[in-house]
Amino acid sequence: MPATPEGTDSVPATGTLLAFDVGTRLIGLAIGNRLTGSARALATVPNGDWPRIDALVREWQPERFIVGLPLALDGGEQPMSRIAREFARALERRYARAVDLVDERHTSREASRRFAERRAGGTAKRKHAEDIDAVAAEIILEHWFSSPAGRPSSDPS
Repeated sequence: MPATPEGTDSVPATGTLLAFDVGTRLIGLAIGNRLTGSARALATVPNGDWPRIDALVREWQPERFIVGLPLALDGGEQPMSRIAREFARALERRYARAVDLVDERHTSREASRRFAERRAGGTAKRKHAEDIDAVAAEIILEHWFSSPAGRPSSDPS
């Protein structure tokens, strides 16, 4: 088991979340806030670039991770499902934080549409096409926010 990166021993209750869209080559990341229910694309890193992920975890101090789970159209598992589950387990072991898996079916299509809209609006450029993975992570996080797990607690305590 890898050592816990410096500065991640205690998990602050900030409402900050990091979401991941795991691919075989690249991982898209998005940052979000549970209190506001907002998410935005953050970065794209090479799969296996733990030093970069460590730096982002130290910078943002998320209290929880959300990982997209690629499922087949019929809802069944596929080879990438295993890779995403392994990545989620590695996050949990490495940072001692909760990890939720979110069905990511159709996020690639939605990410492509959003990226095209951002290009048309001048906020993204074709040369930043790798950022589409971060946009997919943004959508994964939005799906989590709309799930029962992602809704703010109404507990008055």
